[in-house]
Amino acid sequence: MTSGTPKLILASASPRRRELLGRLGVEPDAVAPADIDESPLPRELPRAYAMRMAREKAQAVDGGGAHVLAGDTVVAAGRRILPKAEDEATARECLQLLSGRRHRVLSAIALAAPDGSIAERLSETQLKFKRLSAAEIEAYIASGEWHGKAGGYAIQGMAEALIPWIQGSHSGVVGLPLYETRALLKAAGFPIG
Repeated sequence: MTSGTPKLILASASPRRRELLGRLGVEPDAVAPADIDESPLPRELPRAYAMRMAREKAQAVDGGGAHVLAGDTVVAAGRRILPKAEDEATARECLQLLSGRRHRVLSAIALAAPDGSIAERLSETQLKFKRLSAAEIEAYIASGEWHGKAGGYAIQGMAEALIPWIQGSHSGVVGLPLYETRALLKAAGFPIG
C-alpha cells in the first residue's frame, strides 16, 4: 500500500476472511480479532444479530488511526439463529435441521473509520441442502470441517457438494461478501479497481 492509502485492521482471526480480502487486492496492515460476547439477545432476529455483531466487533478493536473491518456470518433457519458448532452433537443437530430445506446465510460487515463513524453492509444468501442421509451426515462430521462454523458447515469444503441450490453471494457464505466489502472500502478511499 502507498503512503496515501488508508490503513486497515482486520478484526478477525479467520483465515478465510483474510484470503477473501486478498481477492480484492487488499492486505490488512494488522489483524486484531475482536473479543466480544457473541450471545444473541432475547428474541433477536438473525439480520439484526448479524449487523450488531459486525458493528460491535469493529468498535471493540482500537484502530489507532486506522480503519477497522469486521464481519459476522449467521446461518438462519427461519427466525432461528444456528450456533457455531463447537462439538459433534451441535454440528449433527444443525445438519439434521438443514437437511432438505432452504436456509439463509446473513453476512454482515462493518467498517469503522478513524473518526468513529461506521459504514455497514449486509449480504443475504439463500441455500438449500439436499436431503442428507445419516451416512452423509456422519461422513461430514468425520471430516471435522464443521468445527467452529456457523450452522455446522463450511461451503468452501465438502459441504458444497451437498448444496444443489444457492442464490446470492458465495463469498458471503464463506465469511466476507466481496461485493459489499469492495463498496465499503472504495467509499473509504482504499485503492480498489
